[in-house]
Amino acid sequence: MNMKRIHLFILACGVLFCSCADDLLKSYEVGRPDNLAEYAYLTDYAPLKEYLPESPNPNIKLGVAVSADDYVKKQLTYALVNSNFTEVVAGNEMKMASCVGEDGSMSFGNVTDFVEAAEAAGVSVYGHTLAWHAQQPVKYLNALIADRPDPDYTGEAVEVEVKEARRCIRVNSSDMTEAAWDTQFWIYFPDDPIPAGASYEFSIDIMADKAATAGSQTHKDPGGYIHWSGVGTLPFLEDEWSTFKQSGEFMSESTGGYSIAFNLNDFASANIYYFDNISLKINGKEVVVNGDCEGDDTSSFRTKESRGATVPSTIVNETVVHKMEQSAGTKEVNVPRNCILVESSDMTEAAWDTQFWLYFPDDPIAEGASYEFSIDIMAEKKATAGSQTHKDPGAYIHWSGVGTLPFETEWTTFTQSGNFMSESTGGYSIAFNLNDFAGANKYYFDNISLKINGKEVIKNGDCEDPNETSSFRTKEARGATVPSRIVDHYTQIVSTEPTIPLTPEEKLDVLTTAMRTWIEGMMTEGTKGKVHAWDVVNEAISGGNPDSEGVYPLQHANADNPDDKNNFYWQDAMGDLEYVRTAVAAAREFGPSDVKLFVNDYNLESDWDNNGKAKSIVAWVKRWEADGKTKIDGIGTQMHVSYYLNPQTQASKEKAIEEMFKILAASGKLIRISELDMGLVAEDGSSIETANVTEEQHHKMADFYKWIIKKYFELVPANQQWGICQWCVTDAPANSGWRANQPVGLWDLNYNRKHTYAGFADGLKQ
Repeated sequence: MNMKRIHLFILACGVLFCSCADDLLKSYEVGRPDNLAEYAYLTDYAPLKEYLPESPNPNIKLGVAVSADDYVKKQLTYALVNSNFTEVVAGNEMKMASCVGEDGSMSFGNVTDFVEAAEAAGVSVYGHTLAWHAQQPVKYLNALIADRPDPDYTGEAVEVEVKEARRCIRVNSSDMTEAAWDTQFWIYFPDDPIPAGASYEFSIDIMADKAATAGSQTHKDPGGYIHWSGVGTLPFLEDEWSTFKQSGEFMSESTGGYSIAFNLNDFASANIYYFDNISLKINGKEVVVNGDCEGDDTSSFRTKESRGATVPSTIVNETVVHKMEQSAGTKEVNVPRNCILVESSDMTEAAWDTQFWLYFPDDPIAEGASYEFSIDIMAEKKATAGSQTHKDPGAYIHWSGVGTLPFETEWTTFTQSGNFMSESTGGYSIAFNLNDFAGANKYYFDNISLKINGKEVIKNGDCEDPNETSSFRTKEARGATVPSRIVDHYTQIVSTEPTIPLTPEEKLDVLTTAMRTWIEGMMTEGTKGKVHAWDVVNEAISGGNPDSEGVYPLQHANADNPDDKNNFYWQDAMGDLEYVRTAVAAAREFGPSDVKLFVNDYNLESDWDNNGKAKSIVAWVKRWEADGKTKIDGIGTQMHVSYYLNPQTQASKEKAIEEMFKILAASGKLIRISELDMGLVAEDGSSIETANVTEEQHHKMADFYKWIIKKYFELVPANQQWGICQWCVTDAPANSGWRANQPVGLWDLNYNRKHTYAGFADGLKQ
């Protein structure tokens, strides 16, 4: 739809703007579309807030929801809000998950900046929201009420590997295949061959993974056997160092030899042998260099492992021993979930020994392209994996990609957005280097999304189709690059230690503390007492299964709803009454003395159940307030509505809206239209996208806005009118997470006023 690009705002008297926003407002005009005449009348409209009635309620609020991050930039969003509205709502930044980390730490920097910017502009902030089930720090909250270890459980004796620091020589043997000398260790002294009748003094510290013995022989060069006798048989203890000493005279057959071999496959099974503090004196002269292994010189030592080559021995910095410890057992369980599995071996050469790619050859990265990246990840062991930009997988072009993935042993979601570096231009795959963690590991990936300049470039990101892997490539253990593997489960190590569930009283106590801590932080540190109205509870009411009084129950977690794994229902553990009462009490204790608290919900205008949800929320307010202490000031009705082109359906919707206003007004509470926006529905029930809306239909939507606002003023008494909040400034873009491609705004995506702007303004006129 073409529209006149108009001056969007007129500066209100007494409102101070930063100079950049001021200049923006005065100069914001581009182009003159063909159908200018159809929209010319919009130039006659003032900013929306100028139509607010001065009586009988001069304090009524006109609000709008925006991104707090956009607002504090003091650019177009800031100017639009300040010119047209008296109240502003942060769409997401004041919700708990935006401020509380999964470790319980709180950060309110964005909130404080937002509130201070609005205060400076003379715009009030409406807080959204304190208690909700969505956008919560789910991992943190669930951990608070998780089962606790059984205090009477002493554990099981289990063998564990313990690393102990000590520089020494390590030799690994495999199972014997041919002879005791499959694996050998030599003391090597070519400059001091054994003379006839020579005496020796030999001392060595030894340990092995398993108890064993190893006989010794005399050789010339290692492997150049000359006699079966050497310096005795070494008795290795299991996981315990011991010192072996022997002295005497070499047998005559050893004359001329200059290495002593120890046959480590005298013990036929695989084993690990350690050697330290090695001394061999021949006729009183020390022939071993670096016997204490403190240096790096290995000239006196040679090793052959598993019938391989004879090489200088390896000095290590630690030993591994096995000890019995009291510990809870663990077990491996398979959990159903379609996801990508990549298995890495120990790193042999580089971090890119094992890699996973996102592959999008049809959508190469353009110069300066923006990206939005999201992925669910988990690994058998904690690890990180950096990303790079490639062309074809393996064809590296730049070290930067989309961030470093932090793998935990439980599923987490990683998100990052920004702009690709210029060096990534032309790339069409993102590589993740899974041997950044050098040990063997299992990596899992799911719910993968990469949007470049707003376009999704990943197919089957939810992994539901096991045969669609065109967007994913894998290389394991320096092997070939192949399409990735989608599996139907992941493996998780879980403790078998018995646990005891928290009692209902314990859960209530711990969550009461958590809720109060969160609300205190938001009220005092985040907003510093400057936000005087809040959605204290959001979307509490369910939409069906009424009780004996005809009242819908509250929402609760539903095991059959996959989305609920990302939600946390306070009421499940605190109870339907106490969770709201606790939130209200904390908000009043820590908030400003005049704070107004609303319960906010959607579908209160429902025509399919005779406004059952509106009646239910009024009933629940009475139940919450029945303790004589809890006071809820108002009810917010979201009103995410649509105009229906079917006349009978539209008439039904309008009747239900009128009934809703009457029901809510009868509660005696303040009433707020809290999240108003509007879509368009065709005769067949399908949503009509913005690009397909006709001029006539735009006018119908404008008339519906006008009608809704007029009915609010008509049916809600003036002393109960808090105000109206428009949820969407502009129409929703294609990549929006809310009503994508729908004509929900009062401005289009280019910030042209729409006919709905006029309808909204006409509704405000008294």
